[in-house]
Amino acid sequence: MGKLEGKVAFITGVARGQGRSHAVALAREGADIVGIDICGPIAAVGYALASEADLDETVGLVEAEGRAMVASVADVRDQASVIGSVEAGMASFGRLDIVVANAGIIPVPAPGVVEEEAWGAALDVMLTGTWHTLRATAPVLVEGGRGGSIVIISSSAGLQGFPDLWGGVLGYAAAKHGVVGLMRSYATVLAPHGIRVNSVHPTGVRTPMVENEVFGRYMAEHPEVAGSFVTRLPVPVLDPADVTGAVLYLVSDEARAVTGITLPVDAGLTAG
Repeated sequence: MGKLEGKVAFITGVARGQGRSHAVALAREGADIVGIDICGPIAAVGYALASEADLDETVGLVEAEGRAMVASVADVRDQASVIGSVEAGMASFGRLDIVVANAGIIPVPAPGVVEEEAWGAALDVMLTGTWHTLRATAPVLVEGGRGGSIVIISSSAGLQGFPDLWGGVLGYAAAKHGVVGLMRSYATVLAPHGIRVNSVHPTGVRTPMVENEVFGRYMAEHPEVAGSFVTRLPVPVLDPADVTGAVLYLVSDEARAVTGITLPVDAGLTAG
């Protein structure tokens, strides 16, 4: 029997990358999954986002672990669509125990990308989108009366400054700092209900968000930014599984006394 047998997890940005990794690992431990992804472009993001085919692949991987998944194409910027996805999951599984607010973008400079729009997109997806996710799921966890765990995926850029003031990149850092405030507030309010809320702060992760031509060109043209990603451990880039390990710990009973923390998974980048 897995650590999460019989539980249900709601995960945003689930079609690929970290979100897919979290979904498959939680399914392997016995959880059924409710997952959403935008599965389409955002004008202020110069690289390709996930597709419906990616989402279908995630569903297949979860089912290969012997668990069920309710997947929806939904945009975290739209509160109604997030609520509708949570309701669809409740209709299928009748409960909710775990929330992983994972959806993210990094709108670096690219042809046709407007700086002000990039700033807005970063905040809308990662700060307001996280708030929408918490607003849709926290009342369901409380009503369930079984406690629960919420994990917000932030970034090492949510613990330290970012050496670039271009709007989209600055918006990324601002959003990743901002979700820490959400985390601490929700951790305080939900603690009496036995619901734990924490954030995870990875350095660069080997996903399509950073492994694409647009981001690669940006890093090559901004050595000061590349230099800010130098880690102390000989792990220059994380695998999604590195982050998933932290998520799995935080949502399991092994972390039953852990709430309100910012957990770096960054190979020592922010140490000292």
